[in-house]
Amino acid sequence: MLLPAVAAGMLMGAQAGAVESPPQNTPPSEIAVPATEAAPQSPPPNVVVPPPPVMPNLPGTAVQPPASAPSQGDIVVTGRTRPPPGDPMERLNMKSFETVQAVDKAVLEPVAKAYNKGLPKPVRKGLRNFFANLQEPVVFVAYMLEFKPGKAFETVGRFGINTTLGVAGLFDVAKRKPFFLPYRPNGVANVLGYYGVGPGPYMYLPIIGPTTLRDVIGDTIDKMVVPFAIGKPFTEPKYVIPATILNQLGQRAAFDETIRQIRDEENPYAYYRELYLKQRKAEIEALHGRKPPEPVVPVYGPALGKITPQDVIDGKADAPQ
Repeated sequence: MLLPAVAAGMLMGAQAGAVESPPQNTPPSEIAVPATEAAPQSPPPNVVVPPPPVMPNLPGTAVQPPASAPSQGDIVVTGRTRPPPGDPMERLNMKSFETVQAVDKAVLEPVAKAYNKGLPKPVRKGLRNFFANLQEPVVFVAYMLEFKPGKAFETVGRFGINTTLGVAGLFDVAKRKPFFLPYRPNGVANVLGYYGVGPGPYMYLPIIGPTTLRDVIGDTIDKMVVPFAIGKPFTEPKYVIPATILNQLGQRAAFDETIRQIRDEENPYAYYRELYLKQRKAEIEALHGRKPPEPVVPVYGPALGKITPQDVIDGKADAPQ
């Protein structure tokens, strides 16, 4: 009985060894691997495996540097590409401004300085009074259109006094006692602004300088009233050309210091534009009896047929009637 049992045990051991030891000719890929010794499986797709923790002074780990801010050499586009409100033709206006200023600096500025030095102040003032007196009929019409008959008839009185006693307007006699009729320029552009017409796009034009669409229309009508109403000699070139040159030169000479200050600004074009628009706004507000919230630097004189901001500051502006 013992021998068969031993023989049976030896036979079972040989069969177990045959299962555990694969034949030598078996390919490695067909060798079964026990579950406890299986190779680590890769994570399934779309599963984020967190990085190993960083341990100080532990080989194989390193501290990742934080994301650095853009260096100063990086190009960051922050400039605006659209023109500012109210100045849709900014690029064209700037080209016109640069061209006009170049010509002004080379030609008009020396002439204006010679004009100021060569002509005594009373003569320069007399010429400005003369051209301002010629616009008094336009001022009268403008005040009537604004339903300000009091100021309109004061303008008629000024025109009559200065044309006669003031020697064709060379002397502003009407503003002195016993008359006390101050000069209050007005025009069609102011009438439009008084009734709520906006200034329209800003423009910088040769000869005219800073202006707006509303002012171009109004000033053009203003300059046509006297020639059409009176006729000769105000329609003849022998008067129109020298009168225009003297009037513009007088304006340029009167504001020579202001223009040179504008050129010293960092952005002279934008600065000039803001001064002009601020002055025009103050003049329109003056027609309603409102003072400007801050001082206004005038960039042109009263001979252009507009209300001066100084009249507003001094309390001489029109109040609604």
